[in-house]
Amino acid sequence: MNSPTYGGQAVIEGVMIRGVRAVGIAVRRPSGEIVSRVQPLRGVYTSPLRRIPGLRGMIVLWESLGLGMKALIWSAAVAANEVDHNGDATPVGFAGWAMLIGTLLLASVAFFAGPVLATAWLDSVLPAAWMAVMVEGVLRLAVLLGYIWAVGRSDDVRRLFQYHGAEHMTIAAFEAGHDLHVPGIRRYRKEHPRCGTSFLLTVALVAVLVFAFIGTEPLWWRFASRIVLMPLIAAVAYEVIRFAGFHHTRPVVRWIFSANLALQRLTTRPPDDEHIQVALAALECVRAEEKALVAAAR
Repeated sequence: MNSPTYGGQAVIEGVMIRGVRAVGIAVRRPSGEIVSRVQPLRGVYTSPLRRIPGLRGMIVLWESLGLGMKALIWSAAVAANEVDHNGDATPVGFAGWAMLIGTLLLASVAFFAGPVLATAWLDSVLPAAWMAVMVEGVLRLAVLLGYIWAVGRSDDVRRLFQYHGAEHMTIAAFEAGHDLHVPGIRRYRKEHPRCGTSFLLTVALVAVLVFAFIGTEPLWWRFASRIVLMPLIAAVAYEVIRFAGFHHTRPVVRWIFSANLALQRLTTRPPDDEHIQVALAALECVRAEEKALVAAAR
């Protein structure tokens, strides 16, 4: 089987696809027109450090945040008709960036700090430190699942989840060597083993295993260890997901990672043809750009 090449994410009314050398975004305007944007990747995005096990997971996490935020901002501008005929968006001001960063900080507090505080209040009734770590892990999973379920009830988020499913199906069709057209893409599942949702669940599970060896006293140490060790946990989780992506056809691997695929039922919805068309446009613009970059480098 060929090595996986493409990944991506859903954005507002569209899809971002990331390749080895380029990243592309396709978004549907309110008029129905599909607008695409592609740019080559440079710097840390193509650094040889990305091939080093352990380190590459932290790099991918960082770049996912950077590329993902830029893609969301651009897609929001397209959806609001704030993009000109050249595909250039109205610059995002301080307030826009502050809102995005604030949202990320709040999510981090809820996902990491909240369970730590809640578990600290239960220390007096928990007979062993390992039980506190387990309770913390369960609470962290509950926060993750509860948040996904709550936001998924919104009509706008449901459309986002449809684009998420379309992204998975399109990449799966490409990786299988299938002709890239809407009817053919529809043959594939909307869940994908390398999904970022799977990454979050794997992070939560790996965190339980790592923190079990750290201890729970004092409280400041709990907070500090969660912050300091998070890059390491993300790196381990990335390697686990990468392994699953390469070996997802093996029955044992599929069984072990069935929970990850089950979670994606919350973050994906069956896409309509219009969603698949946008995902396909994003993939095609990235492939064309990468072919041009390879030809220019010869």
